[in-house]
Amino acid sequence: MRYVKLKFLLLSFETVILKLRATYSQIFKLSVPIMIGSAAQNVVALSDSVFLYHLSELDFAAIGFVGVFYLVIAGIGFGFTRGGQLMIARRMGEGRMREIGRTFYSMFYFELLMATVMFLFLTFGAEAFFRLFIHSELILQKSLEYLHYRSFGLFFSYTGVAIIALYAGVARTTFIVIDTIILTVLNLVLNYALVFGELGFPEMGIGGSALASTLAEIIAFIAFIIYILFDKKARTYRLFKIPNIDIQLVKQQLSISLPVVGQTVLALGSWFVFISLIESIGERPLAISNLIRIAYLILMIPCWGFSSGIHTLVSNVIGQKKIEEVIPLAFRTSVLSFVVTMCIAIPITVWPEVFLYPLLGSTNMSLIEESRPLFMILLGIISIYSVSTIFFNTIGGTGATDFTLKIQTVMTILYLMVVFLLVKYGNGGVEWAWAVEIFYWVVILVVSIWYLRTPRWHHYKV
Repeated sequence: MRYVKLKFLLLSFETVILKLRATYSQIFKLSVPIMIGSAAQNVVALSDSVFLYHLSELDFAAIGFVGVFYLVIAGIGFGFTRGGQLMIARRMGEGRMREIGRTFYSMFYFELLMATVMFLFLTFGAEAFFRLFIHSELILQKSLEYLHYRSFGLFFSYTGVAIIALYAGVARTTFIVIDTIILTVLNLVLNYALVFGELGFPEMGIGGSALASTLAEIIAFIAFIIYILFDKKARTYRLFKIPNIDIQLVKQQLSISLPVVGQTVLALGSWFVFISLIESIGERPLAISNLIRIAYLILMIPCWGFSSGIHTLVSNVIGQKKIEEVIPLAFRTSVLSFVVTMCIAIPITVWPEVFLYPLLGSTNMSLIEESRPLFMILLGIISIYSVSTIFFNTIGGTGATDFTLKIQTVMTILYLMVVFLLVKYGNGGVEWAWAVEIFYWVVILVVSIWYLRTPRWHHYKV
């Protein structure tokens, strides 16, 4: 009887401490590790670009194109985990921890299936797809060489983000930081070795960069599996009881995740189309835009972390029946997102030659000088984005992902139409094409705040 009472008290205590609160400290504590973990693909893409910048301008231009494409592919896998993360966070808020394992495995199985589908697409359909967008044969061949080695990493990337979604959903994010550090360090070392042929490895150029990223992802995945095996709370979540595929649970997750995947494809896909339009102007404008993309990837890291954190926090407090905390939570998170992002953004965009020097070195600094007007535009974009994306993802955290998809679909179509007209028929050049994104995020911010002030999202069930 004493054992039963003690076990009940321990479970009750664990349930209480996992009921999150909408305080600045709680938001920051949860979001920073997720920020680092969510940035894994950004960090990989960034390091690939930096090493190829030092190899040649052609390779740098090529990674600017194929790197964005691969971010779309990786983003699809990440998007499919949002439903699982949302459901896991909701179960934690409700105190139903024994259902977490079943929810996780449904997400894991589906990610494995999607990785297989995407691998087959990249293996057999990438060349035909790329020929629709790429005008330069050299950039086409470089892009295909990159995908040849990079595609194998999809199995570990997709299942890896499922594990990250699990630990983000239960608000235990410490090892996400450690695993991201492992991934980053390995990717840097292997990039150096395989791109330039150092440390006894062959010189492989852009193909070596892709192989380095794939190997780093495999090792980081293995590290996370080892961590789970030694995680004492894994039994509480029933992670060691591998269930059969629950089709109904998969469908429930998909109903939440599909709109998020649609948003991811629209967001990153529009970026891919944008880069392909710039490529039609020439290799030099493409290289300049890729440099801005590197800075953008750095500056998006805090925003991605706070966006993922708001999903967990909103779903958790709704699970606690504290629906009145959602809007204050969004405002507090947006303040933190803006302040943290601006602390990084202002120095990088105002003095790019100083802060990008450790990454790019002194070689071809003319590229940075030519990009200076775009850095000022980027500062305007990221200042709006750091707030807009929080309110937008707050809606997603309530479960109203169908509405967020509608917003993003309309805005993406308008965005691409304006960019196309400016690039093909306008005289503003690359600067005006980039500036359109400021308008894009302002409208999304206004619509998101309006929607959250209505009761329309109160009825969504997860």
